[in-house]
Amino acid sequence: MKHYVIIGNGVAAVGCIEGIRSVDKETKITVISEENHAVYCRPLISYYLENKTDAERMNYRSTDFYEAMGCDVLYGRKAVRIDTASNSILLDDSQKLSYSSVCVATGSSPFVPPMDGLEKVEKKFSFMTLDDTLALEKAITKESKVFIVGAGLIGLKCAEGLHGRVADITVCDLADRVLSSILDKDCAAIMQNHMEANDIHFLLGDSVSRFEQRTAIMQSGKSVDFDVLVLAVGVRANTSLVKEAGGAVNRGILVNEKMETSVAGIYAAGDCTEGEDISLGDKRVLALLPNAYMQGHTAGVNMAAGNEVFDKAIPMNSIGFFGLHAMTAGTYDGELYEERTETSIKRLFTKDGFLKGFILIGETERAGIYTSLIREKTPLDTIDFDLLKKVATSAAFSSEVRRKKFGGVV
Repeated sequence: MKHYVIIGNGVAAVGCIEGIRSVDKETKITVISEENHAVYCRPLISYYLENKTDAERMNYRSTDFYEAMGCDVLYGRKAVRIDTASNSILLDDSQKLSYSSVCVATGSSPFVPPMDGLEKVEKKFSFMTLDDTLALEKAITKESKVFIVGAGLIGLKCAEGLHGRVADITVCDLADRVLSSILDKDCAAIMQNHMEANDIHFLLGDSVSRFEQRTAIMQSGKSVDFDVLVLAVGVRANTSLVKEAGGAVNRGILVNEKMETSVAGIYAAGDCTEGEDISLGDKRVLALLPNAYMQGHTAGVNMAAGNEVFDKAIPMNSIGFFGLHAMTAGTYDGELYEERTETSIKRLFTKDGFLKGFILIGETERAGIYTSLIREKTPLDTIDFDLLKKVATSAAFSSEVRRKKFGGVV
């Protein structure tokens, strides 16, 4: 009997469910959810800390979503092995589920490097899930001094979420700048200055040598006193299920354009995967919410014997801290066009007649036009790129393209 199984219950799983149901309305779907929550929007966990949202408004789909889609959800359960010989999945309670096809949407987990004395720190937290957020919220008070290890997106969103709820926030990172994976030095400086103006303190180009209960001794010799520690160093894709089943993995689970792994009947989607980045021309992990949904949808359609490909993946980020917004996409390779003020910057990177990437800080309105140029590999000589350099506008396209892309606007 046919039976679709989805391991994971995030955005990629939603995409997979909706992809399956776009083709197959009847066959049973079972979702294995390690968390005890219905699917929610993880980027909103910092807004929960800020009291800008609540658990109900964080839901990614309506409360009747699973019922409407004919899904069984096993909450608080973990898949420990995929047995390809018997087409079954072993759960942590020894239950076995048979499958006709399975989608691995296991996401990623926090990476915590060895740090001397870490085991002696009583109040230490990750910041990736709703449960992490609820635990952190219980630990803080107005007098708390919070030390965040990691100045990437997770660490900085945690800092923003805690602002106003604690007495002091210090963020450290081995890199010499904030958001080092997506911003160059000049752009990072704009964001850092803005966060410092909102009372976030930084120790950059420095790392923890050891912990002494409530004090971090840095490699530089400096020390940081804290009550609450947040570890936001980085994440690693959860690849073990596919690897142990004989599938090909690198930093992520290797998938093709149909989200098939190297093992028949096993698909993968979301942050656990490594797929083609068309702006780079190579494979890499693209842990991004829109990609996760589209990968999941593609996997679901193909699991149900449909035909769909996802071949437009690019790295992209839309972020903001204390009212200052930034958008990035693609790769920063090629000729640079730049406009900047004290509080904003626009950087466009072109190569071989195509837009390859961009960084926008401050003015991000209609940045989707730039993203579309990268995704669609639009030749720049077919549009008025000189106009687009100055302002993202549909007027840079021909009337025919405007009708197709922008709903008949000419």
